[in-house]
Amino acid sequence: MSALHSPRQNHLLATLPADIFEHILPHLELIPMPLGQVLYESGGQLHHVYFPTTAILSLHYIMENGASAEIAGVGNEGVLGISLFMGGNTTPSRATVQTGGHGYRLAGRLMMAEFNRAGAMMRLMLRYTQALMTQMSQTAVCNRHHSVEQQLCRWLLLTADRLPSNELTITQELIAGMLGVRREGITETAGNLQRAGLISYRRGHITVLDRSGLESRACECYNVVKKEYSRLLRETEVA
Repeated sequence: MSALHSPRQNHLLATLPADIFEHILPHLELIPMPLGQVLYESGGQLHHVYFPTTAILSLHYIMENGASAEIAGVGNEGVLGISLFMGGNTTPSRATVQTGGHGYRLAGRLMMAEFNRAGAMMRLMLRYTQALMTQMSQTAVCNRHHSVEQQLCRWLLLTADRLPSNELTITQELIAGMLGVRREGITETAGNLQRAGLISYRRGHITVLDRSGLESRACECYNVVKKEYSRLLRETEVA
């Protein structure tokens, strides 16, 4: 494996006990995840699970009229493909690459074999699933009850947490699609945050300048999700 890439850049893989990690290591396939790539479609059969390292993935629910909104994001804290080990094997959401990068792919049959041992892998994946459900629940509440500014601040903070720097490569149009709001609303809100000195925006690039300022303007949803991931996925709980 390249010195620039390591499976342990993914927090779930890094948390696994050494014996389990070494057992699956030869089967982890490093793959590029270019921006916009569709990893699976709604209703499609899942054949792999994906552990992002430098990429960020987005789960979208697609309406009958073609409209969509993000229901969750998956970065280096998680895994894509929980439906496989939860028994459904399909999902009503579409998974796309939101931020291009790399990750590791593991064949579904190998994940199931390790999961069915009912050991540390199973416990870790179930706790991650609970954390992901919290993120989905908070996203639904946030989209219904909070302002566009609060939603944007939450989204920017969660995305920045998954990146090695404070710079995000994404357009306002894509953000509007993620949040399910009008682009004009994102343009106005991003302008307000930039004038307040919290972010810097140029076409296709957003830099977070003041995290504490963003946190003060975000709703409680950001901290709820962050604390739940931290609580459930602490390394000491895996042993």
